[in-house]
Amino acid sequence: MSHAYGNAPTGILQPVEVRLPSVDHFARRARRLQELAQRNEPLGEFLAFMSQLVSAQQAAFERGTPSWQPAADSFQLALEHGMPPLNAQALLANIDLADEVGILLDALALQVGAAQRPLIETLHALPPERLRQLAEQIIAGDAGEKHERGLMPLIAAALQVAWLRLVQALPRAPQRPSGEVRTLCPTCGLPPVASLVETDPASSGVRYLQCGLCSTQWYLERSLCSACEHSGNLEYLSLTSESDAEEGSSDSPAQAEACGDCNSYLKNFPRSLDAEVEPLADDLASLPLDLLLAEEGRYQRSGFNPLLIVEG
Repeated sequence: MSHAYGNAPTGILQPVEVRLPSVDHFARRARRLQELAQRNEPLGEFLAFMSQLVSAQQAAFERGTPSWQPAADSFQLALEHGMPPLNAQALLANIDLADEVGILLDALALQVGAAQRPLIETLHALPPERLRQLAEQIIAGDAGEKHERGLMPLIAAALQVAWLRLVQALPRAPQRPSGEVRTLCPTCGLPPVASLVETDPASSGVRYLQCGLCSTQWYLERSLCSACEHSGNLEYLSLTSESDAEEGSSDSPAQAEACGDCNSYLKNFPRSLDAEVEPLADDLASLPLDLLLAEEGRYQRSGFNPLLIVEG
């Protein structure tokens, strides 16, 4: 179903181009997931567990201290030349992943029940070299082996905590990416999980992409595909009728911005449909839209959500 969400923002001379996440980012995401779990019965149990996981991320972020921190001047060259200062592939080798995973699992063990304990124990026992290999697969968007997919979202959650710590160490936000990489995160270089369209007076109508790893948000013009940047063959698909979506009566604010040129889609969440949208949380809560598009087979998902392992 097509929707008229491709207009340029009005009343904005120059939007803030890059926004970094705050120190309470995981706490706010956990609250959103809990709210979504309560109103989404089919996915309620899944979203409630994700809320527990993200709450554990906040606890791990607050309790843990990084075993490795870049030198203060190590960001300067990347920031000056428009390169991602926290490049995911480059910095993964420096992260003490076993320590990050251990801190997260200790926090998670205080919140989950007996059903999840075998998963935690298995991950605790995993050799560091295998942890590293799985982390590399996550960053590469590789679904990995079927028997290990239950472990990968927990490892991804630890990576998100590590990168939020690194983000807090940046002296300033990076520049908005340009050229061939402007649809990739300016902080860590990974693809977005989804986008949102703002409604507040300072940025009304502005579309931001949000990174799935470090949660940096960066401005990208609307009516541009976030994968190929073409604009002439886009449609906006949702699980509700166009009139319901425009009236704000949709159960989910999720739209799929689908491109007929590259046959990919990225979810878009207008705050006009739900002011409390959090792109990664709402991506998880709108899985039925992914399933419907997968059944149709016309478009491939481009959004990178490390907490959601999707087999290609």
